[in-house]
Amino acid sequence: MSKDFPIEELRAKFPALGRAAPFVYFDNAAGAQAPQGVLDTVAMHLLDFNVQRGGRYPKSVEVDRVIAAARAKVAAWINARDASEICFGLNATSFIRMVSLAIGQTLKPGRNRIVVTDLDHAANISTWQALEPMGAEIVFWKMRGDGTLHLEDLLPLLDERVRIVACTTVSHALGSLVNVGQVAHAAHWVGAELFLDSVHYGPHAPADVQRWDCDYLVCSGYKAFAPHMGFLWGRRELLAALPFFREDFIPDEPPYKVEAGTFVYENVAGMGAAVDYFESLGRHLDPKSNTPRGAIETAMEAIQGYEHQLSAAMLTVLRDAGAIVYGIADPERAQERVPTICFNLPENHPRDVVLRMAEEGFGIRDGHMYAPRLMARLGLAMDRGCVRASLVHYNTLAEVERFGEALRKIAT
Repeated sequence: MSKDFPIEELRAKFPALGRAAPFVYFDNAAGAQAPQGVLDTVAMHLLDFNVQRGGRYPKSVEVDRVIAAARAKVAAWINARDASEICFGLNATSFIRMVSLAIGQTLKPGRNRIVVTDLDHAANISTWQALEPMGAEIVFWKMRGDGTLHLEDLLPLLDERVRIVACTTVSHALGSLVNVGQVAHAAHWVGAELFLDSVHYGPHAPADVQRWDCDYLVCSGYKAFAPHMGFLWGRRELLAALPFFREDFIPDEPPYKVEAGTFVYENVAGMGAAVDYFESLGRHLDPKSNTPRGAIETAMEAIQGYEHQLSAAMLTVLRDAGAIVYGIADPERAQERVPTICFNLPENHPRDVVLRMAEEGFGIRDGHMYAPRLMARLGLAMDRGCVRASLVHYNTLAEVERFGEALRKIAT
């Protein structure tokens, strides 16, 4: 795959990589860099169309067109049935809160149980726990010692009392993938719905809400080579039924009923351009791709395959440095994860590891990763946590090798 994957050609599309060299971005889970096409689109929008939508003059009409085009592109990216199921806004956390509040108003006795996990980002736990005063009963689906969620542990929690299951698509800390299609099937068997936090999944592999058969999904642009923004996808009939806040003059239908207030139009334009980047990559890899979705799938499958190599290489250099890897640590199981890895070096404080790696030219992160329950499961103190290195497809095997050399100097 590395021979066929056009890594150097793709890196050239990300000006930040060259400007920062020899510094290496290994903190992409906190925000990935943007390709030139995204930068140009955002700048053009601010220069030429920085007006409010909904007007009758040409520049305002163009804002409406850009938003509609971005909806269609994001819908293709995640394989939504209809572009009207895509709702734009500030970030994923705000959308989780909006959906949770709406669902909280629909809870009924005997149908008030909400299943969350201890693998998730706190945003997809605390927002649901906040419904307890509204009658919600929170139940935890707990990960096992291997750092993954097992369907067998979810099944005993599911019965007619469950209103919704909320889980991640891939761990933002441990990189563990979740078989969300199986989760959806199990949840629907008892009449429950599935809510997915897919923020960390977006840049790594093909997303497909129809194949997964989920009911809601949130994502943000900043990890997927776009600006800071977020979007919610939901089955149209479910979004239409939920009681979201809206002003009287807002149509009571998605996406408008969900998009309270003005969002950042230039960043939505940038999200659309990020999807264009994926589509362009797919058409480059397979010129016979004859639909946007087909080209996007080609691109995301190629990215996933290349990142399997990055994961295996990172796990190998961490093992050679004597690091403690949390979650899936076997390079032979790289296909079960993304190249986001939490670890610690024995006898070294995570903060010190990150500072010393910064001196070696690497940007990585330490701390609790916004996952206090996960840290507790790992036996790590919140004020100490662990080290996280997070790679995406513009990173290289040569960077991984250099990372290993620097890490071994610290470990010895």
